[in-house]
Amino acid sequence: MERSLNHPKSSVLVLLRGPDAEREVSLMSGREDANAIRQSGRFAVNEQVIDKPSLHDLKSLAAGCDVVFPVLHGRWGEGGPLQELIDQLGLPYVGCRAKAAALAMDKMATKTLAATDNVPTPPSRALEAGDRCDLEPPLVLKPIDDGSSVDLRICQTADQVETARKQLHPKRGRLLAERYIKGREVTAGIILGKALPLIEIIPSKQVEFYDYQAKYFRDDTRYVLEPELPPGMTERCQAIALSVFNRLGCRDIARADFMIDERGPWFLEINTMPGFTTHSLVPMAARRTGIEMPELCARLVEAALGRGASRTAQGAAAKPQAAARR
Repeated sequence: MERSLNHPKSSVLVLLRGPDAEREVSLMSGREDANAIRQSGRFAVNEQVIDKPSLHDLKSLAAGCDVVFPVLHGRWGEGGPLQELIDQLGLPYVGCRAKAAALAMDKMATKTLAATDNVPTPPSRALEAGDRCDLEPPLVLKPIDDGSSVDLRICQTADQVETARKQLHPKRGRLLAERYIKGREVTAGIILGKALPLIEIIPSKQVEFYDYQAKYFRDDTRYVLEPELPPGMTERCQAIALSVFNRLGCRDIARADFMIDERGPWFLEINTMPGFTTHSLVPMAARRTGIEMPELCARLVEAALGRGASRTAQGAAAKPQAAARR
């Protein structure tokens, strides 16, 4: 008899922390996520803090578990390498598969792909140390494959660009230079293929932009749910978010970030494992639709379990057919 997706003995392995720059945020996200799954009352939870485990180590951690919820942010944990390991385990998991995760983590690759669907995105360049930057300031310099505004610089002059590059290239390698768009910052969450209400982010005047501290620790950032925007703008942002989500091959959950000026919305990037902290935006937008954190996390787990059950059924159906051909 096949186990019900809601059977209380279904066990979720929640992975948190990891080796990336956003590991402290991942700890906060993972703990909130694990607590929410427990509160749903539908699953047993095996919560594990990891760094960069081998396949053998991960297999040991996953013993007895039915599904993995990798709540990691950054290149290794969110950008493909961890997803490749979980694929080798043969367990279903929440979030993108490795190829889509790697594409989404590379901001330049994402923007290039999005542009083929006529998605408006600020002019950008990938820069190695020593490359000439032909984008005129003001521009934004940031790691090409990281998030949470870690090591992001807004440069108003050519001298500031050079100074920032000298600081960032030695520890980051490739950077993304992107035309600075001054306007309103909004984000569009996606849950299981459906766009959530927009949230406008209004940082305190005490900070230059929505930086790491403003995202996770400051209490003076304002979040406006369903902000008043020009006619059609909300729908346009949601449509772009879904278009990029589908074009990259994402699944389950994501959050697309935009700047809006007088010309319209500008797509910046998409995050395939957005935060689950008390300050995080996707849970905030989901709550606006009546979906609280325990239900949100449970639905994501059930979606992953459903894929696992489908794969098992397909494998079982294929065996008699192979035997018949023999």
